[in-house]
Parts: sequence; structure tokens; C-alpha cells
Amino acid sequence: MKGWILASACAMGAAVAGPMVSPPVEPPARAASPTGTEFLARARRLVQQASLPAPAWGGPHTGPAARRAQRLAIVAEDLRNGGVLGVIDGLMEALKAIGWDAKVIDCRGAPEGRTQALLDALAYQPTGLVLVGGDARQLNPSLAPFVPRHIPIVGWHVAALPGPVTGTAVALNVTTDPQQVALITAMTAVVQSNGKAGVVVFTDSNFEVARAKTSAIVSALRECGGCRVLEVQDVPISRSAALVPPAVQALLRRHGARWTHALAINDIYFDYATPALSQARQGTGRVSLVSAGDGSESALQRIRSGVFQTATVAEPLNLQGWQLVDELNRLLAGQAPTGYVFPVHLVTPANIDQDGGQQLRFDPDNGYRSMFRRLWGRP
Repeated sequence: MKGWILASACAMGAAVAGPMVSPPVEPPARAASPTGTEFLARARRLVQQASLPAPAWGGPHTGPAARRAQRLAIVAEDLRNGGVLGVIDGLMEALKAIGWDAKVIDCRGAPEGRTQALLDALAYQPTGLVLVGGDARQLNPSLAPFVPRHIPIVGWHVAALPGPVTGTAVALNVTTDPQQVALITAMTAVVQSNGKAGVVVFTDSNFEVARAKTSAIVSALRECGGCRVLEVQDVPISRSAALVPPAVQALLRRHGARWTHALAINDIYFDYATPALSQARQGTGRVSLVSAGDGSESALQRIRSGVFQTATVAEPLNLQGWQLVDELNRLLAGQAPTGYVFPVHLVTPANIDQDGGQQLRFDPDNGYRSMFRRLWGRP
């Protein structure tokens, strides 16, 4: 890659008065679902499986050689988000390997700025577009100008499921399976609490993938007869710095010792929940933080240090950056994308030193860099 330009093209979003809070979610009757010993045993099996070292490379073994002289526009939802930043890092690494240029445009999570960001991306005259975060269906009207120019589009976390995003211009959404991510997140709280978790869920309903994760987390916890979802806090990720600390204080007042676990659709919420819990003089074992994505550096540092966060269902962010480049290379060559989905992985204190954890990231030790270079015909 010859070089890349970092541009900040989006204005900040309008102020939001505060997080939207759902009423407490009552669990169903015990007889309606498998509970007790049977349910807890299943939860332990799932958590143990997800905690194993990363498996051998399960992605593509064949593909087109690298297309020459390509330039990508990369529209990042918010570079303050550790997951987004991790994918961008992987993209930059892969682009250097394949020999393409790129321009990164940071929207900083501003809803009204995304249209301008895509206009700036189009003005760059790219041969491919990558959306890192955001919502494909909300962005689709602004993606229309890319279609007649035959500019292929791929995204990361832009829809509820991996694969093609039907009804939009996005050819492929790269993500782990949100349903499985949510299940493992919920089961981690079940196992840690021995089936008696009192849970608050932090989410952002602006994004389809977040809504899918939240629904799956709540559904999984409803099967646990001794667990209870105390609240679902709907906090825009872009405003989490301002809204999470007072929300944590209010939650402590409302629920006290009943609140044992905070589950979130993204690690970024815990960047701001941790100081609030510390200021409230909560012991590090008092409220356990478990995230349904994405395995940010700060999250892994908290897990390593034993500071509130006990687990994250980490995504292979760097690998997914390489996959986005490979999928675009296939589209540019007139081939279908692979749609490869990496299996769910849970990072805990017990396995933090595996698969890149010593560098504070989940980076599977499966040779993916060498594989992609071989596919592209690059040394």
C-alpha cells in the first residue's frame, strides 16, 4: 500500500437526553424451560468449548490473485470504538500486503454525518468500499451512487447476520455469528453465578446487530430459572462516555446486591462503567462485566488485571480486516465472496495469554496472514 489518508468527515450527533431503560424482564416459570442441574451443565459445556484455543485455519484455501492498482474508501463508524479500530488496523496491514491504497473516513458515531462521509468516499473515486460499523439498511440510500459505478461494497458488523445483506448494496457482512456470541455471553454469566445471575444489559438499538445480540441474550437468560434480567439499558455507543457513568450509579441505587452481572453488546460500555464502579467503591468481584464483543485492548487489559471485566467474546478483528480485503479482491475479480465465519471465542483470565493475548488482542495463531498472502500471490 502506497499510503492512506485519515479524514474526519462527520459532525457530532445531536444530544441525547439519556439512556432508554426497559422495565425489568421477568423470567418465565421454571417448568417452561430446562433449568437447574441440566441447564447449568449445558451452560458449562458451551463456555468450556468457546474458551478453547483458536482452531486451525478454516477459511478459504483458493482464490484469485491480487488485483492491481486498487484504491479503497473505508468508512469507519467511530474510531473511538476499540472493535472498529482493531478492524481498521487489520485492513491497513492487509492493504500493505496486497499493495492497494486507501482512504479512511471517521464518522465519530454521528448519525447525520454518515451521508457526508459516503459522499466523501465517493469523491475519492474508489474501486471498492468498506463499511466498518454502521447499519447497512440505514446507510443504503446513501450507497445508491456506488451501484452504477460498479463499486463493490463489503462491511463489518453492518447487519444482524454474516453474509449478504439482502435489500442493500452491501455484498457481504463480515462478523462472527451474533446469535452464538450472545448465547456464550449469557451462558458465561450463568456459569459464573451458578445459575443465579442478576443481569443488566447495555445495548444500542440504533444498530441491527446490537438488537439481535440483545434479544438473544435476554432469550438465553430466560431459560435460566434462577437468573433475572433486571434491566436493558439502551445507550448510544457514541454517547457512552457521558451516559454510562450516571446509569451505573442509578443501577447501583435501584438494584444493590441483586445486580451481579453487566452484559454489553460491545466492550466500549465497560470503558466507562469501570471507573463508575470504582468510584462507588464496589469491589472488583461485586459486579462482573462480560461483553458480547469485540475484544478491545482495554477489555483484555481489564481481564488480565482482574478489574471488573471477567470475559469478552472476542472477535478476530485483525483477521477480519484481512478477510474484508480478500472478499473485495474476489468481488473485483468477478467471483463470489466466501462468506467465511470465524467460530465464537471467549477470552477469560484462564486463556488470556493465548492467541495474541499477551499483546492485548485476540489474534488467532492459525497462519491466516500467510494463507491470504499465498492466495494473492504476494510474498
